[in-house]
Formats: sequence, C-alpha cells, structure tokens
Amino acid sequence: MFTKTIAAILALPLVAQFVSADTCTRTYTAQAGDICDSISAANNVSTYQLAVVNIGIIDETCDNLVIGQNYCLGWQGQDCTTTYVVQQYDDCDIVSSTAGINTTILYENNPQINEDCTNIYIGEVLCTANTVQVPPAPDGTTPATSIPATATPANPDDDLPWCDE
Repeated sequence: MFTKTIAAILALPLVAQFVSADTCTRTYTAQAGDICDSISAANNVSTYQLAVVNIGIIDETCDNLVIGQNYCLGWQGQDCTTTYVVQQYDDCDIVSSTAGINTTILYENNPQINEDCTNIYIGEVLCTANTVQVPPAPDGTTPATSIPATATPANPDDDLPWCDE
C-alpha cells in the first residue's frame, strides 16, 4: 500500500500537467542541482512563466523540483522565448533599453515586478519580447513579488555604480 501511495503522489504533478486546458509546447526534465532560475536561463523561459505554467507543481520557493520530472516551459500561444538574465545594478530602464523594448511591455510580460522595479534580483530571468507573450497568472493567484531569500537584489540601494559621490 505504501508503494502505491508513493507512486500516486509522484504521478500527481505529471497528471496535473496533462489535465490543464493549456497545451504545453516545450518541456524540460529536471536534473540534479537545478533551480528555477538556472532552468529558465538555459531554456529561454522567464522565471515568472516557468512558475505560472507549473502552478501547483513547482512551489513558490522552487525547492520541490524532482530529478527526472518533466516540467512545462510554455503554453501554446503564450510562450515567451526572448529573455534577459538580470545582472548586478540592473533596473527596469536598463533591461528595457538593452532589450529594445519599452517598460510598459517589460512590466506586462513580467507582472511579478513591482511598480518601482526594486524587486528584480541577480539571476532572475525576465521576458523581453516586444509583444505580450506570457500567460496570465491563474485566477485567484498573484505572482510572487518578493525577492527569494537566497537571491541578491540587482540594485539593493537603487545606487548605480557610476553615480557614486
């Protein structure tokens, strides 16, 4: 009975993906050492999008990845593959300028970014497509807007290195 229970628990995330009304267009199989940001960077998928298309499968802190488990990377018609990995001292103006997009599109593709753009962190992967391409957060949920406890803010003091006095 214990074996059947464990098998059912391990199969639940896989079944949940296939029950979804959205069609997964790309997948990734988790490997030892993976974290959500490394998966996102290696596969051109924003950290936000990875979380949304795997809601209820990957937890908020992304500490429940299972080696060998397939995870969806994007849904048909809502799959941003143009991304930017946040670096130290980045802010939304720098990211937008580098990507050649305006901040309105940046915020629409990355709804987890707060109004002041003070919650982006080094290693976070942002969608930088020039049109809105990410899926919306499911009804009744809001994207996490806090910086993970293990992450380093991109610009902790809103202080750019060339503006020091």
